[in-house]
Amino acid sequence: MRCRHFVRNFVRMLACCALVACWTAIAAAASDLTFCCAPDNDLYRVMTADGAVYPRCDTPAEAVRTAPNGGGVLILADDYPTKTTDVAPAVFAAAAKKKLRLYVEYPTSLPGMTVDKPQTIDRERGVITAGVFGAELPPMRIVTINDCHFVPVDAADPYMVIAMVAGFDTAVYGLIDAKPSPILFKYPHADVLVATTKLSQFVTARYAPQDAWRSIWKMVLNWLDPRAQAPNLTWTPTVHPAYGPKTPLPKDAGRTAVVKCIDWHSNARLLMHHSWAHVMERYRDSKYSVGPPPDLKLPVSDGEWGLLEAYSSKIRCDGSQYLRWWQRTDCTGESSLAFALRWRLDGDQRSRKIAGNLLDWVYFRSGLFNNDPMKPMKSNYGLLEWGEGAKEIYFADNDVKAILGCMGTAAILESDRWNDVLAKNILGNFRTTGSKGFRGNCLGPNERPWDWRTRWQRPTVNYHPHYEAWIWASYLWLYHKTGFAPLLQRTRGAIETTMQAYPEKWHWTNGFQQERARMLLPLAWLVRVDDTPLHRQWLNRIALDMRSDQHACGALLERLGEDPQLGEFGPPLSNTRAKHPEAPLIMKTGDPVADMLYTCNFAFFGLHEAYAATGDPLYKEMEDKLADFLIRIQIRSKSHPELDGAWFRAFDVNRWEYWAATSDQVFGPWLTEVGWTEGWITTVLAMRELKLNLWDLTKQSTINRHFDRLRKEMLPDEALRRQN
Repeated sequence: MRCRHFVRNFVRMLACCALVACWTAIAAAASDLTFCCAPDNDLYRVMTADGAVYPRCDTPAEAVRTAPNGGGVLILADDYPTKTTDVAPAVFAAAAKKKLRLYVEYPTSLPGMTVDKPQTIDRERGVITAGVFGAELPPMRIVTINDCHFVPVDAADPYMVIAMVAGFDTAVYGLIDAKPSPILFKYPHADVLVATTKLSQFVTARYAPQDAWRSIWKMVLNWLDPRAQAPNLTWTPTVHPAYGPKTPLPKDAGRTAVVKCIDWHSNARLLMHHSWAHVMERYRDSKYSVGPPPDLKLPVSDGEWGLLEAYSSKIRCDGSQYLRWWQRTDCTGESSLAFALRWRLDGDQRSRKIAGNLLDWVYFRSGLFNNDPMKPMKSNYGLLEWGEGAKEIYFADNDVKAILGCMGTAAILESDRWNDVLAKNILGNFRTTGSKGFRGNCLGPNERPWDWRTRWQRPTVNYHPHYEAWIWASYLWLYHKTGFAPLLQRTRGAIETTMQAYPEKWHWTNGFQQERARMLLPLAWLVRVDDTPLHRQWLNRIALDMRSDQHACGALLERLGEDPQLGEFGPPLSNTRAKHPEAPLIMKTGDPVADMLYTCNFAFFGLHEAYAATGDPLYKEMEDKLADFLIRIQIRSKSHPELDGAWFRAFDVNRWEYWAATSDQVFGPWLTEVGWTEGWITTVLAMRELKLNLWDLTKQSTINRHFDRLRKEMLPDEALRRQN
């Protein structure tokens, strides 16, 4: 018995000794790295999150003095970007004497090298230029270093540069004409790695993609301490998807997504309040109306002053995003429907009030709706100007978003107060539509002919659903309510010739998938008013072609058109064209990206209406998969309430991360666009919860009561006779 006790205790003692030895070895390995940084530095926090202990000092001199001989020291840029990091020559000398390896960020100076004052260049990207990061991160791979401030240094053979390059994951044109500047390089005079910017802010500043930054830090840490294996760094991004790709969704996930997105509009201070509306004047004339975000403590309105457009794609070094200080009629009008549906969903009275106020702003208070009763024959009568600062510009595909929002909101609120302006808005677009049912991309001060009578008779042909398709849907809707035959005749003719031209002759904007997505709605509503096997076949063909690009997770992946000559905004053809006002999120078909600004959002609505019109399970299956995907990728962020509950434009389905090509300067990957993105995704999720669709919801519209008077006023019998 005593022998057994002795053996048991001896084994326990050996186990404890082994455990102590193990922890001692870990501590010893950890102690070979010494940090000079604030305790809240991203890298330091990530490396100590699992309990590992690393000495941390407040000054470079102290860090070098206390570091063990032969160890590694990280001197990080605490005062970035306002102040560079001062490392005295004596510190470098002391480190060399102790055979230390240094990693220095954002240095003020380097012995024997010229370091210029900090610079920042908009839209440049990090590019790997050496094979030191392993097979996972080969040369020419692209990373983002958001809001990159760097000190220019003439360094040979850098490991990473900042450059203006085109590409999705890879700089496809290399560094030709890319104006590269070193970001990470080996100092030639000692064992020092130099970062000309702050790389250790990768969590706060939302550097991406995550797998690339893991490889970058693995290389740096292995270089600093070759004797120890670098830890497998893990962190949760401050802005991330709501759910993983295979996480079971709660039963109320769809309802929760709707509520969070509607609340986001207030949390993000997008519902402008009169007390700070003047701030917009400060940024309205800046490039793309982009400026710093509002103070999140400011009051918000109930929609009386309209909506600000979006948080732009540009990410600041603190992880926040710049705001597009602009108000658009389309974004505001379509958002009204999402707010109205939120009220129907859970009885939130403020959402009901906001819905009506937003429509009132569009049609009655903004001054952007051309509704002068003394000038009904003026060419822009009944049309919405695009937005403040973009007057005399008329896009039918923008007007129709407000039109659809108005249809649905009026029905939900059971109000006919917008019937008059709604009819004028549809007729204003219809009478500037040509004899073959096409209106063209844009009407503006430089477009000729601009006179509506000339355009009404003009045999325009434009196989470009991005600009044409949804306005067709509004014509079909108005035909159903009024029986006015030209609405059906012209629209049906245009849809027929467009489908005959599919896909070879279709123009595409910044992707081909979005053209298909836009066609779903008018084809579904054509079945509603003229249900024939041919019309169902057209709808089915578009949906089946889109299904071939639907990823297993439900995302509809982007694709480019086969003929680049038919693309309005194709991928950049060189690095010098890497920055463009508009561009695709991909460089080639096959890049695993979904687009919530141009494709998934509109396809979601189109599929919903297609299933309601036909009962075909194909559309329900595609819609359900897309809904699952969209719910999962909704933004969650405790650090950034101005983003929490929204959707970004881009998502990489393979990485399960917000990532894409960044050539689009105005509507980039991290854009959150009210209306187009947030509005339609939320609208369809809410309609799914309520078992509604827009066509049936608006069946009882009384818009026909004053239609004859308005039609004769805006589209006289003489014009109708002339078309024949």
